[in-house]
Amino acid sequence: MRSVFALFLAFLLSTTVRVECAQQHDRVSAQPDRMGTVQFETSCSPEVHDEFDLAVATLHSFGYQKSAQLFADVLSKDSACSMAEWGIAMSHYRELWDPPTGDDLRIGLEAAQKGLAMGPKTQRERDYLGAIQGFYQNADIESHSVRAKRYETAMESLHSRYPQDTEAAIFYALSLIANAPLNDKTYANQKRATEILKPILLQQPEHPGLAHYIIHADDNPVLAQEALNAAQRYSQIAPDSPHALHMPSHIFTRLGLWNESIASNLASAASARKQKMAGDELHALDYLVYAYLQTGRVTEARKLTQQLPVVEPGDAARYAGLYATAAIPARYWIERKQWSSAAALPLPPQTSPGDAYASTEAPLYFARALGAARSANIKAAQADMQRQLLLHDILTQRGDNEADEVNIQMEIVIAWIKWAEGDHTAALQEMRTAAAMEDAIEKSPVTPGSIAPASEMLGDMLLLAEQPNLALAAYESALKSAPGRFRAEYGAAVSAEQAGLRSTAEQHFRSLLMNCSHADSDLPELAQANHFFGKD
Repeated sequence: MRSVFALFLAFLLSTTVRVECAQQHDRVSAQPDRMGTVQFETSCSPEVHDEFDLAVATLHSFGYQKSAQLFADVLSKDSACSMAEWGIAMSHYRELWDPPTGDDLRIGLEAAQKGLAMGPKTQRERDYLGAIQGFYQNADIESHSVRAKRYETAMESLHSRYPQDTEAAIFYALSLIANAPLNDKTYANQKRATEILKPILLQQPEHPGLAHYIIHADDNPVLAQEALNAAQRYSQIAPDSPHALHMPSHIFTRLGLWNESIASNLASAASARKQKMAGDELHALDYLVYAYLQTGRVTEARKLTQQLPVVEPGDAARYAGLYATAAIPARYWIERKQWSSAAALPLPPQTSPGDAYASTEAPLYFARALGAARSANIKAAQADMQRQLLLHDILTQRGDNEADEVNIQMEIVIAWIKWAEGDHTAALQEMRTAAAMEDAIEKSPVTPGSIAPASEMLGDMLLLAEQPNLALAAYESALKSAPGRFRAEYGAAVSAEQAGLRSTAEQHFRSLLMNCSHADSDLPELAQANHFFGKD
């Protein structure tokens, strides 16, 4: 009887718990997401302060669509809250992503103008609205870079005028990062931004923007180690943000911490999928595939290439999503040296180089052209190069930094075409030019790494030319920018072995095996590494 009673009691309790949980879910669903802690002083009514702070916190984690909705909700509850219009305008300026679309420019300008027309209650609020209005003004006659610089200057002035306003400091630091020249290897803007952000992080350790922007500022080979602490903290600060779960992998990737990157992007992709944020999911999957490839987990990478979500128009992360859609299959076949598969990659339907998102198709054009060139199909390679050239010209006319990356990719293809034609001297010169060009700029934050690093390609070509010492130098140059890359570690090991540098070969083979502790068992590169150590 006691057992029956116990079972009945358990059933009764579980039923009660389910009812209470359902009731609590109704209440909790209205609770704020876990997005970190922000305190943004405004003259808006006290009743909307918490929601306003949540909107700003969401904005700091690049949850642009959600932040715009939250700011609109604030405005519906306090029609005199002019700073809610500022928030809506800011939600359409994706500073580190793609330039605003025509709709973004229209909505952003209207919001800034409405906010100013409402008569902000303080000069500080007028300054915030004026700064973002300055970015949106004259979009029909001034380039994005000119207006972005105007916004940066306005935020610098605002930061100087209100030194106690930490939000002004944070948004100013973000503008510095966004406007940092890709060819500035002193990283002056990034270092200045970090100098602003780090002291505030000590005061506000749960602020999402601080850890987030430190990661972006230090997302380069020189500074990455300095952002490791911020990377390890950010996902804990804002665990309900798919972007916050993903961002640590920028630093993990830079440092060759592949297992950490895999965990970060698995969590981000799952969160984005749950929230139906396809662009964010694809962005995480691109970094995830990259990390799988560097650790020899080829089967898992291949599975992901076959089940990509579709990013729809209107997705705030559409640019990142479209880039990942092209880059994931391109990098998979290129890194596995499956040249015929790379050459046969399908182009997206109704390709239009003049489209606002046309640059996201560059990885496909490159993979097709490179695959054809490495297969000695010169005619096909030249045909795909024409697509690259057209895209390059359009991006150059727009002043888009992606034009530089396309130019490097064309140089790589030209080098392999010349190699296929038998002009090996000219081929090596072209590849050295490509490597020098790539060394002179930084990668875009949208990508975990080059589809085919030029220094790595130079190493491949030098090995074919039977120049292992020079090949080793090229591969080790690639590893300085991208520690732990599978193809560079393997190439360096083979080059060193051929050059008779056994200790150097041992170092690179050992690094390869350490990175690939969970790799597929049938990879020939790992079989060669094991053979080197007498573990056949």
